[in-house]
Amino acid sequence: MVKTLRVSVRRACRVIGHHRSTQKKPLQGRQDERALTQAVIRLAEQYGRYGYRRITALLRAEGWSVNVKRVYRIWRREGLKVPMKQPKRGRLWLNDGSCVRLRPQYRGHVWSYDFVQDRTHDGKIYRMLCVIDEYSRQCLAIRVDRKLNSKLVLETLADLFIEHGPPEHIRSDNGPEFIATALREWLGRLDVKTLYIAPGSPWENGYCESFNSKLRDEFLDREVLYTLKEAQVLIEAWKRHYNTARPHSSLGYRPPAPETLLPAPLMPPYVEGVPA
Repeated sequence: MVKTLRVSVRRACRVIGHHRSTQKKPLQGRQDERALTQAVIRLAEQYGRYGYRRITALLRAEGWSVNVKRVYRIWRREGLKVPMKQPKRGRLWLNDGSCVRLRPQYRGHVWSYDFVQDRTHDGKIYRMLCVIDEYSRQCLAIRVDRKLNSKLVLETLADLFIEHGPPEHIRSDNGPEFIATALREWLGRLDVKTLYIAPGSPWENGYCESFNSKLRDEFLDREVLYTLKEAQVLIEAWKRHYNTARPHSSLGYRPPAPETLLPAPLMPPYVEGVPA
């Protein structure tokens, strides 16, 4: 334009709305821009329900030193879709202004458990018993079977109590598997206090309801499971990913129970057969 119309650079930049510095400094992109873009797209394809903030946390876990604003720019440029936000839920308040729900204060303070139901490819129903620690957000167990009664619930809790110790409180709805006399008496002997939510008030069990929605949104709605055994194996693998790798926004985009690498045991130099 400058040479054709014989006008100054200042006037040409003013007409097209560009700063004069754009005509002097060539545009130089970052050297790792293409690699970072491919990494963002790869993670977005792998975890289709994650937003750019969780993708940023996963990138940092892979070793990228990247700002969330840069990931957001790539996210918008590539036309990636942000998952729909769920509506806010109110709490249940009493007439005196007190809140019914007991807030967890430390690990092992309050556990909650609930059932999730789905079907295998042949149309047969299977159920999942999900147990979580409300404070740490860790999923302690997902028991998968065709039928789950109060006896199997008791067996699952017994295994968890041996591994983690009994909690102070355990929260659930008023399902027949949770209010069975044998289960309540057994919990009472162990000094575990039961917290039953009001009928028709699932928001009182918000931590477990949130976990159940993530299980369905990120796994059950995305996988075709043909057999019960396949469901048990893949759900257990998803649980491990949820605990050790999935970034949690409530935990500062860190997993609740990240895997740790223990150093190999050191052999003393004086052990026979081992060089010093």
